[in-house]
Amino acid sequence: MKASPWPNFAYSELRCKCGRCDSDGSEINPALMDEVQKLRTLHGKPMSLSSAVRCAKHPSEARKATPGEHTDGNAVDVRCDGAEALQILRLALTLGFTRVGINQKGSGRFIHLGMAPVGGRLPSPMIWSY
Repeated sequence: MKASPWPNFAYSELRCKCGRCDSDGSEINPALMDEVQKLRTLHGKPMSLSSAVRCAKHPSEARKATPGEHTDGNAVDVRCDGAEALQILRLALTLGFTRVGINQKGSGRFIHLGMAPVGGRLPSPMIWSY
């Protein structure tokens, strides 16, 4: 596999993790990842992605009536909580993300960062909580 153009993110960590598809991470939207890389640089410390590309068979997508922006390669979920989540959110809102979801409860805390086009099938810009 070719090397990713983003110094802090490998294609292998961007791929669908359903175990039933041939995703290799290259399906991610490069414009989205350019913004994620800017965020990582501004944040100044490692950012773990709990999810990026998901195929329609991925359990999180299969139970939806219409697959979300992860299936289009237009979203990542950044694993974070507490003060770090607030810092990432503040920085993300200064960048080109048009869809932000916040999950700060339970054990799987994250911030969803997406770039759905205005006028597309998903409301954008939008911010929500899970």
